[in-house]
Amino acid sequence: MCPVQSSPPFNAPAARRLRAALGMAPGHVAYGLRAQYGLAVDPETVMAWERGEVSPSSAELTALAGVLWCAPGELLAEPVTLREHRMARGLAPDELARRIGLDTGSYQKMEDSGRWKGNERQSVALAQVLGLTLAQFVAATGKQEELAEILRSAATTRWQAYAKPLAKLLPVPRQHLEPVLERLHAEYQSTMVATLSWGGAAGEAATGDAGREFLADIVNRFWSFASGPQ
Repeated sequence: MCPVQSSPPFNAPAARRLRAALGMAPGHVAYGLRAQYGLAVDPETVMAWERGEVSPSSAELTALAGVLWCAPGELLAEPVTLREHRMARGLAPDELARRIGLDTGSYQKMEDSGRWKGNERQSVALAQVLGLTLAQFVAATGKQEELAEILRSAATTRWQAYAKPLAKLLPVPRQHLEPVLERLHAEYQSTMVATLSWGGAAGEAATGDAGREFLADIVNRFWSFASGPQ
């Protein structure tokens, strides 16, 4: 079964603003799409795009960017998936695949499934070519839950054992991640000790609540620690 291709996250106000800045009417845009790109789009469809009622397909969005003299990324809302980030950069699948050291078919399968399976070198290249932050990389490659599980284990057990798995997951050298894991572990342990000092059953209950709260928010804590001073 072929994967379902959803429309990219279209930025309707941006499309309307760019068209107006060029002094074009919806009819002019529709004509350009037909004449330059062979797309049978009428002015009513252009206006529906600009009202946010429907979104253009990937091919229509790329053509619309050409007609409006802008980059495709200027017509996209905040990208999340690999496909959306690629389109925002105006890259074709084969070009991105070549630049990160993959064959087009392998890359396309990962993009369609939303599951990144590239090696560490390819992950670094992907983040660099698409200009991804660490948080964007994790979201785009479908690694959110895997990251959370590694961080929970590192905080609650022996953090040193999870530096290597984390370095395989993220396009960051291991030596840069180790201080962050150590800090997460130390803060979790401090939280547990502080609540235990209350003593008695109430202290045990508070410890459990504090520990669950810490672990539930551990990914946000990780991003905060990773971006702040060590």
